[in-house]
Amino acid sequence: MSFFQTVDKLKPVYDRVYQFVMFLCKLLLVVDILITCMSVTGRYVPFIPDPAWSEEVVLTCMSYMAVLSAALAIRRNGHIRMTAFDNYLPRAVVKGLDVLSDVCVLVLAVIMIVVGWRYAIQIGGKGSYVSMPMVSRFWMYFPVPLAGIAMVIFELEALYNHVKEIVLGKEAEA
Repeated sequence: MSFFQTVDKLKPVYDRVYQFVMFLCKLLLVVDILITCMSVTGRYVPFIPDPAWSEEVVLTCMSYMAVLSAALAIRRNGHIRMTAFDNYLPRAVVKGLDVLSDVCVLVLAVIMIVVGWRYAIQIGGKGSYVSMPMVSRFWMYFPVPLAGIAMVIFELEALYNHVKEIVLGKEAEA
């Protein structure tokens, strides 16, 4: 059994991680919508509460969704890319540039994990939400290292697929 056949058996694991992150983004979106609806309605309908914490929670949920959905886009190859010169460059150069971009994004993801975790612990651990003093600001900074972990996972798969395509000479399955 070849190396690629062995590693291809991990695809269900990547599928599960992708499904979990997608579910988390959907859940955050629903929570965001519900809290926003309650907050806006509470401003105009006297018997519906307009909690003071709603804005901070909505913004925190949005930050989680933004960075996690960016990680999801790596797996779908859905990020904006410069492809204007792809038709004019040799195929090997384009593939090499794809691998280089994968490595650069992987480095960025590791930086997000390391620096994001440091910020979450150091800065986030020292404060709390203004409207919810019992909740640490750690949760406000935690999306960055969390997304970094998801990016590493999905970028390793993308890098593997590009290398597989170069070695085997055919389109790798995404």
